[in-house]
Amino acid sequence: MNSLKRTARVSGLLYLVLAITGAYGILYVPSQLLVENDAAQTAANILNNEFFFRSGILANLIGQTSFLFVGLSLYKLFENVNQSLSRMLLILVTVSVPIAFFIIFNQLHALWLMKESFALDPAQAQFLANSFMNQFQNGNLVIGIFWGLWLIPFGLLSFKSGFIPKAIGVILVLGGLSYVIDAFVFVLTPSMQEFTAIGVAICSSIAEISVLLWLLIVGVREPKLKSIQTS
Repeated sequence: MNSLKRTARVSGLLYLVLAITGAYGILYVPSQLLVENDAAQTAANILNNEFFFRSGILANLIGQTSFLFVGLSLYKLFENVNQSLSRMLLILVTVSVPIAFFIIFNQLHALWLMKESFALDPAQAQFLANSFMNQFQNGNLVIGIFWGLWLIPFGLLSFKSGFIPKAIGVILVLGGLSYVIDAFVFVLTPSMQEFTAIGVAICSSIAEISVLLWLLIVGVREPKLKSIQTS
C-alpha cells in the first residue's frame, strides 16, 4: 500500500510538471507573442522577446519528457487493476510524445528563419516563419486526438481501481472525448472549433486538475485498497 501511495504521488508530481509547462509553453507564451493575420508583428514580437520565446520551447520539451514518465508511472500504478488498459494508456502516451516533439521543432525552425534566412527578403522570411508557427498551433490541436485518447483508459482504470473516486474516472473519460471531438471538428469544420475548444477547456481542465490533486494529496484511498488486496 505504501508503495502504491508513493507511486501515486510521484505520478501526481510528474503530472503537475506536465500541467505547468504545458500551460506556459502551449498557451501562455504564444498568446503573448502571436498576432493573428500579422506575420510581421508576430516576427517582431518573437525577435524582441527571443529569450521568452525560447523559454516556451524549453517548457514544451520538458513537459513532453515528463509526459512520458507520467505514462510509465501510471502504468506501474494501474498494472494490477487491468493490464490491457494500462498498456493501452502507456502506448498512447509513448506514441504521442515524438509527434509532439516534431510539432515543437516548428517553433525552432520559425526562429531560425527569422534570424538566419539571409537568402530570403524579410517579407518571405516572415511569411515562412509564420507558417511554421501556424503548424505548431494547428499541430497542438490535431495531436489532441492522442491527448484525449490516453485519458479514456486512464479514466476507466481510475473508475475500476477502487482507490480513486469513480467520479474522477467518469470525468477523465469525458475530458478525453472532448479532446478527440475538438480535433475532429478542427479538421472537418474549423469554423466550429472555437465552440468545441470551450468544451475541452471545461471538461479536460476539471478532469485533469481533479485527478492531479487527488494523486498529489491523497495518493490512493486506503480502505478501498485494502478491500482489493484481500479479495
